[in-house]
Amino acid sequence: MDVKKVLFISQEIDPYLPDTALGKFSRSLAQGLQEKGSEVRSFMPKYGAINERRNQLHEVIRLSGMNIIIDDTDHPLIIKVATLQPSRLQVYFIDNDDYFYGHTPSKLETVDWAEVNDERSIFFVRGTIETVRKLRWEADLVHCVGWISAMVPLYIHHQYEEDPSFRSSKVVFSLFNDAFEGTLDARLPEKLKEEGFTDEQIAAISDGGDIDYVKIMKLAIDHSDAIVESSAGVLPELVEYAKASGKPFLPYQGEEPDVEAYKQFIEGL
Repeated sequence: MDVKKVLFISQEIDPYLPDTALGKFSRSLAQGLQEKGSEVRSFMPKYGAINERRNQLHEVIRLSGMNIIIDDTDHPLIIKVATLQPSRLQVYFIDNDDYFYGHTPSKLETVDWAEVNDERSIFFVRGTIETVRKLRWEADLVHCVGWISAMVPLYIHHQYEEDPSFRSSKVVFSLFNDAFEGTLDARLPEKLKEEGFTDEQIAAISDGGDIDYVKIMKLAIDHSDAIVESSAGVLPELVEYAKASGKPFLPYQGEEPDVEAYKQFIEGL
């Protein structure tokens, strides 16, 4: 696989949030691929904890203004962008007052306001995909990091599989030690079926039980083209599930991502 354009869809990217292993991984791998010649664009949520002035975020008016409908409710999409120096890596931020705070909170919205995490994830995923379409950018590879991006493989391979931006895309999902507490809204399968997904496509979360972290990760694995074990401490159940899927699997390479090993892995897809 010739990987010229790589789209990173990440839960966190360093330095926009306080230091986390997930954020450091996302930045290191994206920058590493860019340094090796790939054209890379990254997306993350615009959490209230991100200081827009200090990090020099600015709204991209031409990309903003679309409404994303979730459960029969319109939610305006706001796109902001910043550039990481000195690599000049472009980072786009998905924003909306219905799901992200307009002030600096004591905790991230995903923790402090967890009851809408299912819709927050849908909004982030669909907002990212629609923005890439507006950019008329064709991604050879889509790499997803963090549970908030878990529905990306489902949407790309079953809603946007014929779209010019994604019809040739391979989707790689990173397994990380980022489990959330509690469960997602029990109506999530119903909301997804309203968008056209079938029971078979969302089988991992539609058995009638609580929709927890393990189930949403299995949904991501089911629809990805390859899986990467990206941190220590990933739940053994998920590692075994990924291996049992028969999909290409890259084992944990250490705290710092091995960019060359990863590049060889994705080129083999």
